[in-house]
Amino acid sequence: MSPPNAFGKEGYYDGFNPGDAEKGDYDRTKRKMSRIDRPITKSISGTTDDDASDPSISVGKQMELEAGNAIKYRTCSWYKTAALLFSEYICLAIMSFPYSYSVLGLVPGLILTVVVAGLVLYTSLVVWEFCLRHPEVKDVCDIGQMLFWNQRWAWWFTAVMFLLNNTFIQGLHVLSGAKYLNTISNGGLCTVGFSAIMAIICFVSSLPRTFDTLAKLATLSAFFTFISVLLATIFAGIEAHPGGVTGSKWPALGPPVVLAIPAKGTTFVAGMNAFMNISYTFIGQITIPSFIAEMKEPKDFPKALWAVTIAEVIVFSLAGSIIYAYTGTNYNTAPAFGSLGNPVFLKVSFSFMIPTLIFLGVLYASVSARFIFFRIFAGTRHLGSNTLLGWSSWAGILAVTWVLAFIIAEVIPFFADLLSLMSSLFDSFFGFIFWGVAYLRMRRAEYGPNFWKSRGLRGMLGAALNVGCILIGLLFLSAGTYASVESIVQGYASATFGGPFSCANNGL
Repeated sequence: MSPPNAFGKEGYYDGFNPGDAEKGDYDRTKRKMSRIDRPITKSISGTTDDDASDPSISVGKQMELEAGNAIKYRTCSWYKTAALLFSEYICLAIMSFPYSYSVLGLVPGLILTVVVAGLVLYTSLVVWEFCLRHPEVKDVCDIGQMLFWNQRWAWWFTAVMFLLNNTFIQGLHVLSGAKYLNTISNGGLCTVGFSAIMAIICFVSSLPRTFDTLAKLATLSAFFTFISVLLATIFAGIEAHPGGVTGSKWPALGPPVVLAIPAKGTTFVAGMNAFMNISYTFIGQITIPSFIAEMKEPKDFPKALWAVTIAEVIVFSLAGSIIYAYTGTNYNTAPAFGSLGNPVFLKVSFSFMIPTLIFLGVLYASVSARFIFFRIFAGTRHLGSNTLLGWSSWAGILAVTWVLAFIIAEVIPFFADLLSLMSSLFDSFFGFIFWGVAYLRMRRAEYGPNFWKSRGLRGMLGAALNVGCILIGLLFLSAGTYASVESIVQGYASATFGGPFSCANNGL
């Protein structure tokens, strides 16, 4: 383990003091920011392993080293990073909040929304602090190995989860894009064909190699998603009656029923799936190290994080509760566009969601491609120059991820439930367990093995909170996985799953 040197000597962060993440205070007192371990890979700028192990190789030095490159990676401002975060979090999943509230009840649903948002905000600040200490980090896989005492198995374990998580999210957006195209065209083409069209569009949109360029697309994605959610919320309030799923259309089930608390007889599996649905929408820390790795001033990351968290809580809570209030438990669908009774309202509001259906898959494809590309070409001219080999390799990696995403989306008949299962397995680590461990290791590096005692009440509260985060992750891993598997079993029992490569219309 490296000696506890002051972070950033002779470098970009001279004089910068990030304060304590658990206090939400980044400027009050002088602090050392000890590294917990040596780095394991070259930084994006191409520094060697030996150079990167020196904490003086800061962000400023990395920017110096890539100054002459045609393709520069440390170029994102905090507001461009905010655009990336907004595009990741302000997405189609918002329209599943009315369903979650219908299962959990409005009061518990709103409370859980705020609590989960607060926990994700806190753990994201821990991720940020870790990245400040280790500026050579490129993605969450670097962090995975460093957290678990530089064990190679930890790197492979993290890498497999990382790539599977991202590819399944890409597959979800291929399927969601086909759902939109079927909805808008009333099933005008075989669903497999619509999925292929969506995958090709996403592949082309993934080609930019820097987040600085993707941030422009992210801004449009977040803006149109907000318009889509706003329109759906307004339409739910002004239309004559809600819609509902086929076979349960208005007025077959009577007037909308709104519950303040869960209905009597709500099963554990239903309640857990609704809770996990809220949690999965907030959990996105897996991309944060990749974003910070391309920021000009990583110390400004909390500005982007606070902006998106405040927006999330407001938009998720208002859209979820208002749409639920007008559609009720009995006419609720996921996504909630299907709850609208007027087909014109449904198609108009859903149409504004198409940029995020494309871009969010693009974002995860780009993060996966970076992970592979940066390791293949680390230290070579292909990383920072417009070479034929560099660009063809980048395009080839992206093409493979989108072909796999298309196959996954079409082959698995219980795709939504499988995604919930994967999220239970992966988000337990990337959402909570990793960052609880990161906090404990960082504080140990600074204050010794008894940090929780030597720091007094603050140390005890910080340790307790982060042990709690680890336990929450284990809850996701155990109860969340159980609920997802049980949902798959119930789906087979009720014969609700379709077949692979089906042409059946999956529109709303």
